[in-house]
Amino acid sequence: MLVIGVTGNFGTGKTTVCQMLADLGAAVVNADELGHQVLVSNKQIRNRLAEAFGPSILTKGNVIDRKKLADVAFKNSDSQAKLNRIMHPMIYELVEKEISQLMQSGYTIVTLEAALLIEANWNKLVDQIWVTTASQDTIVARLKSQRGFTESEINSRLSRQLPAQEYVKHADVVINTDCSCKELKQKIVELRTVRAAAQEEKDRKKTDILRRRINRLKKRTRKAGKA
Repeated sequence: MLVIGVTGNFGTGKTTVCQMLADLGAAVVNADELGHQVLVSNKQIRNRLAEAFGPSILTKGNVIDRKKLADVAFKNSDSQAKLNRIMHPMIYELVEKEISQLMQSGYTIVTLEAALLIEANWNKLVDQIWVTTASQDTIVARLKSQRGFTESEINSRLSRQLPAQEYVKHADVVINTDCSCKELKQKIVELRTVRAAAQEEKDRKKTDILRRRINRLKKRTRKAGKA
């Protein structure tokens, strides 16, 4: 069983990498999507957010307006930290539960896409951390063409994230997505094969160590019984 945490800066291709892993048979858990579910379905979280950021973030139907929430929550680091304190514990629980369910369902590889994997200290949820990187020019071009962001909006979001080199410090694998889709897919196919094999070997060694410890304990128990 291998749980891969995919993280990195805004616009570096995390979702694309996760989709390529999914095409190779991995299950994907998206922390942002689970966060959206919490906003929609959790009344307690909705009330805490309205209290923290004001009733203007609610629609007439008393539902969180994600655009308005983002406007106030991401205006500075203090507001973002407040949002994270409210949301992260609940999202963590949902991620942990979903990974566990997927493991029980028989998936051998689960991918967790989480932009805040490092900042939220969710490292223990995963076996390996894969960090996506790309040049500033590529990030800006992608987000302008694919998602309609302005350069000012892109730079504002990036300024509130860790520097790329900080993500890389925590990485088991660094994936430069500044390439064609074909080249990226080949990278992912190779990485998936190599890293899955490495995790299987690691798991086998852990199992062998545990088995030896159990055998030693049984021997001590038998000797104590004879004495």
